[in-house]
Amino acid sequence: MKKNVTGLFIILFASIAGFAQSQSPLPVSANELYFVSDTQQPMLVERLVLKSNQNLKATADIFASILKERPQSLYMLGDVVGLGFANRKWKKVDQFLDSCRKDGTNVCAVLGNHEVMGRRKKGEGNFQKRFPMNVNTGYVSVTDSVAVVLLNSNFNALSAAEEAKQQEWYKTTLEDLDLTDSIKAVIVCCHHAPYSNSKIVKCSNKVQEHFVPGYIQSKKAQLFITGHAHAFEHFKISGKDFLVIGGGGGLHQPLDNTANSLPDLAADYKPMFHDLSVKRIANRLAVTSHFLKNDFSGFDTGISFNTDVSGSNIAATDDEWLNKNSK
Repeated sequence: MKKNVTGLFIILFASIAGFAQSQSPLPVSANELYFVSDTQQPMLVERLVLKSNQNLKATADIFASILKERPQSLYMLGDVVGLGFANRKWKKVDQFLDSCRKDGTNVCAVLGNHEVMGRRKKGEGNFQKRFPMNVNTGYVSVTDSVAVVLLNSNFNALSAAEEAKQQEWYKTTLEDLDLTDSIKAVIVCCHHAPYSNSKIVKCSNKVQEHFVPGYIQSKKAQLFITGHAHAFEHFKISGKDFLVIGGGGGLHQPLDNTANSLPDLAADYKPMFHDLSVKRIANRLAVTSHFLKNDFSGFDTGISFNTDVSGSNIAATDDEWLNKNSK
């Protein structure tokens, strides 16, 4: 608990005081936050059931696009590489991270299931070398008065004590951020999606149980962003936005579109490869999805929306779905 709290105050102080993490000039997009997830190399077993489509090139193009935009902060939401313990899998990512940091972009990440797959300790060690700010039981990064709460949803890799520690830290952190005047908005991130229509991976009941209630109850939390499902999805639950942005290069996953599927606000927007940018406008967040064109000729702007800070825009159909499908 002490390590997490200390880290929170250090990050908040650094943000409020305007300290830079490097001596390089401020990026062009000085107040922009970028999010990307599931940039891992496709595995052989995945290719047996899913169709490939120049996935390595797609990830390289996404990396190049982010470097061109030069956001102030980048958040990688897990499954950064195919196998976290394999040093060779990190080569292209290391080059990308070096370029980001030379340009003054702060890069944070959360552990995905591919980082802890196989030789978990080595995978976690390789991840920690690249993302030294990471705390396996939760940490915070602040950009332009927006606090991004980063959580570990690999519950199978956490001990009971670590799981309890993260839960208490998460509760206390959201309460503290709600009371901190310098924080205007909060974004919650982890790897596993609490809600998804993916036919390959299911909704995470653990994330629903441990992370969603605090997000719903927080006054300032406006976005819950995850990956794991390799698709773009947008859900509105109890008036709050949930995004799945698993289009960083992993093999695209088919979605359930039957009558029993969770109502998706992005039902007509299903790019294969994409990332996300967020800008603060007063107390609201302007959210934009960017997608790689089918012919790989470049990127275009997909859906955009502003978050609703009133908390009154409850999508009844989504809550009805949850009631109908809850155990």
